[in-house]
Parts: sequence; C-alpha cells; structure tokens
Amino acid sequence: MIVAMQDKATDEQIQHVIERMVELGFNVHRTTGETQTILAGVGTPAHFEVTEFQVLSGVHQAYRISSPYKLAGRGFRPEGTRITFPNGVVVGGEEIVIMSGPCSVESKDQIRLSAQQVAAAGAQFLRGGAYKPRSSPYSFQGMGVEGLKIMREAADEHGLLVITEVMEISQIETMLEYIDCFQVGARNMQNFNLLRELGHVRKPVLLKRGIAATIEEVLLSSEYILSGGNYDLMLCERGIRTYETATRNTMDISAIPVLKKLTHLPVFGDPSHGVGIREFVPPMARAAVAAGADGLLMEMHPNPDKAMSDGAQSLTPEQLTKLVEQLRKLAPVVDRTIAPAVEKVHA
Repeated sequence: MIVAMQDKATDEQIQHVIERMVELGFNVHRTTGETQTILAGVGTPAHFEVTEFQVLSGVHQAYRISSPYKLAGRGFRPEGTRITFPNGVVVGGEEIVIMSGPCSVESKDQIRLSAQQVAAAGAQFLRGGAYKPRSSPYSFQGMGVEGLKIMREAADEHGLLVITEVMEISQIETMLEYIDCFQVGARNMQNFNLLRELGHVRKPVLLKRGIAATIEEVLLSSEYILSGGNYDLMLCERGIRTYETATRNTMDISAIPVLKKLTHLPVFGDPSHGVGIREFVPPMARAAVAAGADGLLMEMHPNPDKAMSDGAQSLTPEQLTKLVEQLRKLAPVVDRTIAPAVEKVHA
C-alpha cells in the first residue's frame, strides 16, 4: 500500500499514519520529497481497508500496490530518485553521468593512465574491475585489494569517483574504504543474499540486468536492496541473450524508457556489454541517451588490443573523447545535458 501525505501534513499526522500501518503488520518505508511525504507499506496483512487511510488527517491519497515490487515502483517516489555523491555529482537529475575505464585493473601505470584519459574525456566516474568474474577459471581474475587501492589513488588524483564490481558478501567491508559505488554484475542480479546485504550498506549501488532477466525480475531484484533501507540504487541495461549472434548480446534499448516509466530509480545503459564490439558502442551509447538514460557505463582502455579482458569492446581514449563530445550535442535534443567534467584534484 502507498499512502501519499498532503503537502502540509504535520509530523504528528505522519507519525499517526505510520503507527496505524505498523499495527496492521506493514513494514513501513518513508520517503520525503521536496513537498510531499510518501509512506510505502510492505507486507501482507490479513485484512485492511484502504478507505481507512484515505480519511486519516493529513492523508492526500491511499491506494493498494498491484505490482509485486513495492518500493521500486514509480509511486514510491513519483518525482524520481536523485543520488548525490561526495564530490557533488548528481545521478537522476537533468545531467547525464559518464562512467568509464578498463574492464580490469591490470597495473598501477595502466589505471593511472586510464584515470587521466577518462577525466580528460569528460567522465565523472572511473570504472574498473578489481575482482573479475570470468567464464573460464583460467582467465585473469583481477588484482583484488591491491587493485582497489590503485583505483582509489588514480581516481583521487583526477577528481573521479570510483565504481567497481562486488562479487560476494565477504568483499563488501573491504571495498567500502576504496569505492564510491558498488556495481552488481549480470551474473549476480539474482544473488539475493548479496543483494540483501547491500541493502544494509549506506553506499550507492548500480544493479545490472541479468542476461536472461525480464524487466519485472530486475525490479524485483532491486526490491531486495531497497527493502533493506538503501534507496541509493541505480539500474543498468547491459544487453540480454537472444538468438542473435552478430553481437555479443542484444542491447534492449526499449528497456530504458520502460524502466523510466515503471520505476523512480535512475537508469543507465552499458553499450560495451550490450553489443560487445567496439565500433558499435558509440551508436548504442547515443541511442541510450536518446531513449532517456540517466548515465552511461562504458569500457575504455589505453591500449584495447593489449587488454587482459574485454579489449574487443573497449573504446580507445580518442573514441571516448569524441563520443562525449557528440553526446553533449545530442543531450539537449532530449532536454538533458552531459554532466560537466570533474576538476583535477592534484596538479
């Protein structure tokens, strides 16, 4: 059930409604927008009447939630979720945010050069894998904690934020010191134990769509994180597996506007994994922005042909720079702008 309070509802009126919802057996999640407080009741009470809440003092509207995802639905935050990072970057607003960097952290020199090039191109986040989930156990698995330290140092040098993938619960505590955003990869979209734990962490999370997941399944997975109290959550379309073999995956651009309608959460596009072929990444990135994406997650490597992983889908520094320039021209067409380049911290 969703209870939307009146713009001028008092704290006493809001608290009274919360207490009544709790009495009925609801787990209440409260969100306060610029002008209105929304109360989401999650749970399955044996019996309750919506009309009881519609007549309570301070209530504007009360209605049942028919969808299985209660907190991810647009009704919980009709104005949309905005996530503000420590350096002032805002995700979910008018500005489109760029996250870029290599698939894997390979060495200190490689990641420092990557950070320099990502910042110069106009991105706000440095992405890179310290822990790498690979299909083959014999492939490069990442540098672990040392990779996290290298990323943090390189990002700080250029004023960038850090996003990297978390693969299991035991990594969360270690990663907290070094990152600004957790990334949950496609393989872990339905790792519900991991999602529950990330719900208790007060640090933003980007959740990728699984390779065979429906949109409803993505939203239900997001519910695990939201129900733990972590509302700083972003979703990411990264391509799904179909019968098509011309590209690595089939990037479902239509998922972006659909998600924007169904959920209040910011939505990203990952064209690198979406198609898996370097030359097709820029057009799919432009398509994602045109479709309403709040940000892009793209792989860029200083020397893609020598990358330890995903070189075939990684942009060159020159391609990334050119693409961001194109996006700055495209974004105003859909009433958006590209977030400004970050300021370098150290000379």
